[in-house]
Amino acid sequence: MSLDSSLKSGSGLGRHRNVLTRAERIIKMSGNGTWQEGASVYNLPKIGNRKLIIGGKAKKEEGDAAATPAAGGAKPAAGAKPAAGAPAAKAAPAAKPAAKK
Repeated sequence: MSLDSSLKSGSGLGRHRNVLTRAERIIKMSGNGTWQEGASVYNLPKIGNRKLIIGGKAKKEEGDAAATPAAGGAKPAAGAKPAAGAPAAKAAPAAKPAAKK
């Protein structure tokens, strides 16, 4: 019998959590300047913890990529011979045979 994925231990707390522990709330409040030294650690206000998605895929620059033949931006003219030392163009993949019924 296998173990359910929700019962596995390990880095389960590494994911994003909306509910913060008391210590994490105190750290956030001290960063915001709302925490006062000597204040009670009980009845702390709720603090929103939103996951921010920063970054993403970098956009390619159109001018730089299109100018270099190695990047695949410019195609040689029909009938033109490749320059010496240039890699040969890849052949188109062979057509797949028709599926049997």
